[in-house]
Amino acid sequence: MTTAQITVLTEGPDNFEIIRDQIAGILVAESEAQQALATAGGKDPELWKLRVFAERANPLDGFQEADDGTVDSTPLVNVWFDNASFDASSSNVVERQKATGTFNIDCYGYGVSGPGVADDYAIGHQPGDEKAATEAHRALRLCRRFLMAGAWTYLGLRGTVWKRWPQSISAFQPQIDGRPAQHIVGARFSLAVDFNETSPQVVGSPLTFIAIQVKRKETGEIYLTADYGNNDS
Repeated sequence: MTTAQITVLTEGPDNFEIIRDQIAGILVAESEAQQALATAGGKDPELWKLRVFAERANPLDGFQEADDGTVDSTPLVNVWFDNASFDASSSNVVERQKATGTFNIDCYGYGVSGPGVADDYAIGHQPGDEKAATEAHRALRLCRRFLMAGAWTYLGLRGTVWKRWPQSISAFQPQIDGRPAQHIVGARFSLAVDFNETSPQVVGSPLTFIAIQVKRKETGEIYLTADYGNNDS
């Protein structure tokens, strides 16, 4: 019969979950900071605005029309964990396993035909599909720059993260109910992250205790007394 060997409750997320949420947090923080810088510089802060989600099965819900018929066309970003592989040569069999994980940053742009925005990449009249692609590419551009900035070399998790590196960039056509979503274009930035995962360890219990007292003789000489016992006493 197999007997359980883990004697403490295992709690908290694995590091891949922490890294996923950290990536999303970086994107939110940097987007907000860039909007503030744009405002201070007299530029349109909307060009640096992102709406960020994590592990959303259908992030396109964010483009739903409001009651007044308007749509918030701010690009959507969905950060999700894809997979991880483990490197035995850089790990140990007891506690620490080095992993290389893939985290996908999916960027969605929305667009309908109309005047172009104040951006070098979109001037004058712009078809809806082109505008959607432009918005998706703009979001991807921001995400790549934020995450690859020197300040985020270890994603703010040095000691857990070894490095992060761009794996690939690709465009795709989002689907809704098995059909291409109208006015929406997607772009994916896949980020490879090397990091450590750890596993529960043996937690020992004391077998004996030693009680030591420091005493002084009448002559002033210092001496010790010791009492030995077990953890049941």
